[in-house]
Amino acid sequence: MVDDDRGSGRRESWDDGLIARRASERAAAVAGDDVRDVPEEDALPLLGGSYGGPLRTRLDALHELVGLSRTRVESEALAEAGRVLDEAAARQRLSSRHTVIALAGATGSGKSTLFNALAGVPVSETGLRRPTTSAPIALSWSEGAAGLLDRLSVPSRLRRRPLAGGAADAELQGLVLVDLPDHDSAVTAHRDQVDRVLGLVDAVIWVVDPEKYADAALHERYLRPLAGHAEVTFVVLNQIDRLGTEAADLVLDDLRRLLDEDGVALGEHGEPGATVLAVSALSGEGIPELREFIGRFVQERTAPERRLAADIDAAAARLRPAYLADGRSGLDERARGDFADRLAVAVGAQAAGEAAERVWRRGAIRACGTPWLRLYRWYERLRAHGSTDPRLDPPVEDELTARQRVEQAVRIVADEASRGLPAPWAQAVREAAARGAEGLPEALDELTVSMGDPAARPPRPAWWPAAVLAQVVMTLLQIFGALWLVGQIVGVVEPGLLPPVLVMVGGIVGGPLVEWACEGAVKGPARRYGQEAERRLREAAAACGRARVLDPVAAELMRYREVREQYATVVGTRPSARVVGGLRSGASRMGATRAGVRGR
Repeated sequence: MVDDDRGSGRRESWDDGLIARRASERAAAVAGDDVRDVPEEDALPLLGGSYGGPLRTRLDALHELVGLSRTRVESEALAEAGRVLDEAAARQRLSSRHTVIALAGATGSGKSTLFNALAGVPVSETGLRRPTTSAPIALSWSEGAAGLLDRLSVPSRLRRRPLAGGAADAELQGLVLVDLPDHDSAVTAHRDQVDRVLGLVDAVIWVVDPEKYADAALHERYLRPLAGHAEVTFVVLNQIDRLGTEAADLVLDDLRRLLDEDGVALGEHGEPGATVLAVSALSGEGIPELREFIGRFVQERTAPERRLAADIDAAAARLRPAYLADGRSGLDERARGDFADRLAVAVGAQAAGEAAERVWRRGAIRACGTPWLRLYRWYERLRAHGSTDPRLDPPVEDELTARQRVEQAVRIVADEASRGLPAPWAQAVREAAARGAEGLPEALDELTVSMGDPAARPPRPAWWPAAVLAQVVMTLLQIFGALWLVGQIVGVVEPGLLPPVLVMVGGIVGGPLVEWACEGAVKGPARRYGQEAERRLREAAAACGRARVLDPVAAELMRYREVREQYATVVGTRPSARVVGGLRSGASRMGATRAGVRGR
């Protein structure tokens, strides 16, 4: 019984003793039996273990990756990753004490003969009639493989047990060998069975013969696409009894060359990789060595994990274009600043600031100007039907916000944010920006109205009353000097031309001087007032654009960074032939080709 605690990532196994004793009694009872059918009800299930270490980390990362990507990446691209997760869960629930190895080969390669040689007695039908094997036949060296065979859809009538062979068979305890139909069979259903079973077994023994070892169908359809599965691959050159020693060596060397061109790493000097052997199933040459290799492979009990790791590599290779791209992605401060500047131009922040500055200066000039100048300006406005001085009034805009400028600003920032992203995520970024831009012009319009016109009621500095008082004094001096002269002319006042003239000239000259001084004094405050008005409108527009556009774009970029981190975990780094095979040209095509094989 297995207690699966997925939340904590632990799996604990236990038994009550009775189950263990019954398993021992059944194993002893069948130890001396001949080859026979094993009914499904006689098979005692041995439940699976758990994936741990880096493999569990990669599976969890792949699960997270698929979950985070469902709305961003096309379902077809995620289908292979989902299949790997489903198969991993299905294999984990089944026996971890068994290793399922498929025996695959072309028509006439002697595959069934080799199957019988490993069994010790005839199990699979052999002969000249083609195809000889029409359905998968399973050979189990120990009990508990019923669940695995059900998963392969092997009927109970085609499940066999080998002839007891002493110590040699003891090394193969846990092995489930499946003889497949010919992969190049003229019957389509046979090829479909081969493709289906190859996707479910833990390892594969490819049987080739001296005549068809270089067959393009084998290399292009199977070996090359499955190059990343080298650690769970055996390549057996059968029928070497038909060759001399020197000819057999030449064929083996050429076979290794072809495998290397396919991208299949060869484990011939202790490094992980595919095992290449030469045997003769008919004469028995090389069969003990093959059984020894298979026995060590089975006793390691790592084939399911190796196969699953290779499947993850294949899925990651297929998903690579969806998560990795050249160049750096994201928005830097320069891009954010440029976006804020474009929105500021769209809402007319600079124009509003300049207008506020002009109105502030105009108010100061009006307040501090001479009454005669103000009377003249009033007359000019009245004659122009109330129009104001075009040098002082801001230009009239048809709309508060230039919609085209807003749309252009959003389009530019979306292009910059999506630059360097894989196609699915670049599209997601553009869509997020487009959704935010739908109501942005209207929002900016409302924002501009709610903030009010900074030029409507400009503040009045504290020194304005003093300047107005000085201008009044100058006006009074002019009036007093004029009355003084009139009084002298009519004889009311004693004659003396110089004093009244000086008083009147002082008032006439002092008024413009006061106005000029005020105009110079208001330049600095007016400029600061205009800049403050521009800053407030700019910041408000930038905040609106950030909330509606930049924040959704940043959320998409953050999601992409998360999935990229998960993808890096899925890819992983393992010092094995899978890493070497992943660097080969054939590994990059593995995922797509495997999906094609399984979909046939």
